[in-house]
Amino acid sequence: MSTPTRKVIISAFGDISNVNVEKTAIPDPPASHVQVRTIYSGFSGADINMRLGRYPLQKQAPLTPGYSLVGQVTKNGPRSSQFSAGDLVACLTVYDAEADYVNLPEKYLIPVPGGTDLQQATALVLDWTTAYGLVMRAGKFASGQKVFVHGVSGAVGYAAMVLSQRLGAEVYGTCSEKNHPAIKAAGATPFTYINKDWMQAMMDRGGADVVFDPLGFESWDESFSILNSKGHLVGYGGNLATLNGQADRSVLWPTMKLLSRNLALWCGKKTTFYYITRDDKTFRPDLVRLFEMCRDGEITVPIKAVFELDDIKKAHQSWSTSTGLGSFLIKVSDP
Repeated sequence: MSTPTRKVIISAFGDISNVNVEKTAIPDPPASHVQVRTIYSGFSGADINMRLGRYPLQKQAPLTPGYSLVGQVTKNGPRSSQFSAGDLVACLTVYDAEADYVNLPEKYLIPVPGGTDLQQATALVLDWTTAYGLVMRAGKFASGQKVFVHGVSGAVGYAAMVLSQRLGAEVYGTCSEKNHPAIKAAGATPFTYINKDWMQAMMDRGGADVVFDPLGFESWDESFSILNSKGHLVGYGGNLATLNGQADRSVLWPTMKLLSRNLALWCGKKTTFYYITRDDKTFRPDLVRLFEMCRDGEITVPIKAVFELDDIKKAHQSWSTSTGLGSFLIKVSDP
């Protein structure tokens, strides 16, 4: 039996005009799957890059984006019994979250603890689990060391700042000048990326112990140059071309160049490319820990903007131009 649903469709790669909400129907969940009514979907650079056809190894158009969600279980498929109708769950979906209903493998669903703010919970699924892995697993720095975060006012960057500060790091970073007061108020030191003053400023401070850089391309070269003699550059994302409105550029070769720096055995610096998947053995425990921290007030997750599903074009238009801190969300239905 099928259920009427709306979902976002990217019909062809490129212009925002190719992103639309369509009415269709979804079948009952197959074996080992659960049907979830989406409440909030995350919205990030992955959505922008998928619309442009730049996301690594992505599906061909037409496709429905939406990398993460928080929603409510409505139906179980055969051989699915872990959840009951009405249960609140989160999922790193990769695709399909920007829809009223989605059928998801039961094994990837994670309960959302009662009392957790659902907007903040949605931002934790992708943005904060990425930052948690960057800080807790890839960065490996000590209290008092200097951490530099590009895009420090963004969703992942802000989370990396907060989590690094919790470990006792001195945090510096780049962001739009209009967000500098908020970042200063949060206890970090902001710079403007474009004028490159941050490079000399960090060298004057003895260099960074760790740099988290989601931009890629030439930015990884610049970030490597501000490391101290034993510093660590952690690259992820590769969003520079998308943010600058540049022509399509593959992140493959810059990533290979990033990692090849480790072949210089006489150099004390090192590099890592970091990413998360829902199959990582650390993904579930990391998200569960973040849910606990959010519920208990240890962290507060800022939400930059929330768009209705029917305003999906506006979300794409606003991603690189809006002010404020934190994550974008798509509201699909009422809690």
